[in-house]
Amino acid sequence: MDESRPTPPAHPTQPVQLLHTAAALRGQPRGTGARAVVMTMGALHEGHATLIRAARRRVGPQGQVVVTVFVNPLQFGAGEDLDRYPRTLDADTELAAAAGADVVFAPSADEVYPGGEPQIRITAGPMGTLLEGASRPGHFDGVLTVVAKLLHLTAPDLAFFGQKDAQQLAVITRMAADLNFPVEIIGVPTVREEDGLALSSRNRYLSAPERRTALALSAALFAARDRLAAEEALRARAASTGHAAQDRAAALAALGEDRAAADAHAVAYAAAGPPHGPSVARAAAHAVLDDAARLEPPLTLDYLALVDPSDFTEIPDSYEGEAILAVAAKVGTTRLIDNIRLVFGAGRSGPAPAHQDGTRTAAAPSDAPATSPSTTPHGPLGATR
Repeated sequence: MDESRPTPPAHPTQPVQLLHTAAALRGQPRGTGARAVVMTMGALHEGHATLIRAARRRVGPQGQVVVTVFVNPLQFGAGEDLDRYPRTLDADTELAAAAGADVVFAPSADEVYPGGEPQIRITAGPMGTLLEGASRPGHFDGVLTVVAKLLHLTAPDLAFFGQKDAQQLAVITRMAADLNFPVEIIGVPTVREEDGLALSSRNRYLSAPERRTALALSAALFAARDRLAAEEALRARAASTGHAAQDRAAALAALGEDRAAADAHAVAYAAAGPPHGPSVARAAAHAVLDDAARLEPPLTLDYLALVDPSDFTEIPDSYEGEAILAVAAKVGTTRLIDNIRLVFGAGRSGPAPAHQDGTRTAAAPSDAPATSPSTTPHGPLGATR
């Protein structure tokens, strides 16, 4: 799929306004409706277009959609790709306009940080030291500092973020709540290409062989989802069968019906023990990632974590409720992340359908926000990473 292909206009609009200073943005008429902001680091693709269209629909024709394009130096660590991060402002402006933006705000570093790197920054706290924070020390402090500044500069009523970078959206949502920002943070489902790879500005760095290896990230997540669905189906059958499942397994085995006996044993196993969902999900994902480590080029795993969305700590095997399965890995020199949502135990309605995590392919027609992160906080800085 051509990630740079313009998307059809979401509403009749005048040409998008490209602004570079906070003063110019303040002088821009807001209209009579709400203002929504979509924060990006540029190199826009269909994932960003999805966020812009979701914002456009939410504020309606009377509202205003502002897309920020700013490559934030504070969230790049030593040895990361700040210098080679793509800058494609002309194409970004065209895509933003086609998706329904009214304003593209593309400030310089001096505009955002007029005194140089700020001496006072916002810290992400304990949640910011885990997973991505452990791999990239200081990253989330840089993210929150620039998000806070851009929220002040753009003064939106609503801010839209993608769910692909679940930890990032979680800390942004927590910051907005803890520091009383008068803005609603809205998460939008991850957009995937037809082969399952989550859309990212970094995908363009992958060679064809590297891209084939990179598919292991989404494959591992889907394997965990599907294995969990299979276990839940067995557990549901076990609940309806009860202890008779063990007797049936023994009877079938005695008759030599091995395949049926094996199935019955599986049901009996599910009935006999405590929930195994988290360990089963982890094992299924690790199996895919272990295979990918032997490919050429290999996948180098940074982390696979199954975490509580409220604080991003690892969940125990007895956990019930919603969790996030997150993965980060390198293929060649390119570091990629992905995640899905899983539900364990009580409250699960049945086997997981395809893309239960709320993701969608780029070709799918719907891109409406899944939830407000006031209840389920997940996603990235404008799906930029």
